[in-house]
Amino acid sequence: MAGGPTALTLIARTSATGAQPLSLRARFPRTRPPMKKIPLAAADPDRLDTWVKYREGLCGECNATCCTLPVEVRIDDLIRMRLVDEFEREEPAKRIAKRLEKDGVIEHFNHKREIFTLTRMANGDCLYLDRKTRLCTIYARRPDTCRNHPRIGPRPGYCAYRPR
Repeated sequence: MAGGPTALTLIARTSATGAQPLSLRARFPRTRPPMKKIPLAAADPDRLDTWVKYREGLCGECNATCCTLPVEVRIDDLIRMRLVDEFEREEPAKRIAKRLEKDGVIEHFNHKREIFTLTRMANGDCLYLDRKTRLCTIYARRPDTCRNHPRIGPRPGYCAYRPR
């Protein structure tokens, strides 16, 4: 056996003696330094298979891609966002939707489910996303859809990460 024992001979020897086989690390010690952390690829918001597993701190490195997704809100969200006051809650949702559409705040209203879809800018960004900082301008009052992302959404536990 020129060049030393192979993995097969090590396993054969240990089996014959009844000892445990050596681990891969013991058989093949690391000769190179560990690899650098591989940067995440940019996700396509329209292709869920490109989304990355969410981890803490990811948002700080992201270009706010989630803020380009449609945001569906309910009346409680609109009240928190100060677009509707508490007294308007009693009005028909369709009337509220007409006013908000006229004001340019919502782009769609589903009357069966009473869900409003917030308007997005021409580039797809949320109306409340700051163009320079890429941060939400109403973060403390943001809707539940945003608060619960990525726990709840098109692909729970994943986000459409794109590096800044």
